[in-house]
Amino acid sequence: MAAVAAPWGPIHVAVSDRGVVALDTLTPREAFVAALEGRFRGDVKAGSGGLLDEASRQLEEYLRGQRRTFSLPIDLADRPAWDRTVLAAVAGIPWGEVMSYGMVARTIDRPGAARAVGGAVGRSPIGIVVPCHRVIAGDGTLGGYGGEWYGSREQGLELKQELLAMEGLDIPRRRS
Repeated sequence: MAAVAAPWGPIHVAVSDRGVVALDTLTPREAFVAALEGRFRGDVKAGSGGLLDEASRQLEEYLRGQRRTFSLPIDLADRPAWDRTVLAAVAGIPWGEVMSYGMVARTIDRPGAARAVGGAVGRSPIGIVVPCHRVIAGDGTLGGYGGEWYGSREQGLELKQELLAMEGLDIPRRRS
């Protein structure tokens, strides 16, 4: 587990032997560790080297505007098959482009499953590397971002808007 400095606070990242297992923003370190320990039923160790250093380097490059795609293995073996299918489709959304939840559903041959896609995107343990911020509402506005476990809905939307702005996109927020 490591942390990468970002304008909004640290990005916590964790890896397994097979790939990146978690990446979180707007979350205190203690909460990130507790969630990992619950998810994997064991202790989490801080560290460095290998894949963890590479993930940190690629995140830093992305934040500096020097990287548009990530070339990191992802380990979602503990996630449900539905979530893995949805997140694989989301991982294919190119830098600087967006898709609606409904478009993602159609991409995986599940038209009409936009809400279920939204649930899988909201549960993603690997935001940014799997660019969940590139999934927007069907009306072209920002939907939610993250599960609101930490920080507020407003903070999540601000972060999503900031990530999209880094990619040259100005997506309006939904009017309440």
